Amino acid sequence: MTVPPEFVHASRDFDRFLLDARETLGHATTHQTWYSVLGVFVTFRARLSVPQAVAFAQALPPLLGAMFLFEWDPTQEPRPFTPRAELAREAKAFRIEHSFLPDSAIEDVAAALRRHVDRREFERLLAELPPEAQAFWAVAE
Repeated sequence: MTVPPEFVHASRDFDRFLLDARETLGHATTHQTWYSVLGVFVTFRARLSVPQAVAFAQALPPLLGAMFLFEWDPTQEPRPFTPRAELAREAKAFRIEHSFLPDSAIEDVAAALRRHVDRREFERLLAELPPEAQAFWAVAE
């Protein structure tokens, strides 16, 4: 049995995502982009149960899935979803000294993420989550 291609190309695919997200967010570096994406991921992850978070991570390419779970404390109880503007403020406040997030951060990261996932698998997973979780990753067409 061979190594699955998504693992063989994981680093290349992750770099492509960071470059795409950097452009979408209007950042100067992928270091800024890392913290911006992480802030959005942490904000979303805080609202999921452990099984939901693991399922979400598995719907992402390998290194994005690892990033989603990075430094996670799964013993914390999920928080309720709030309006998108509040969620965006929370994401912007994540590691404030490294935050470069625009007000459109969640939608920007969602747009970039959707360009780098298996769309059918991602939509299938989102359909199993609460409507607020689906709305978090919604982007204007």
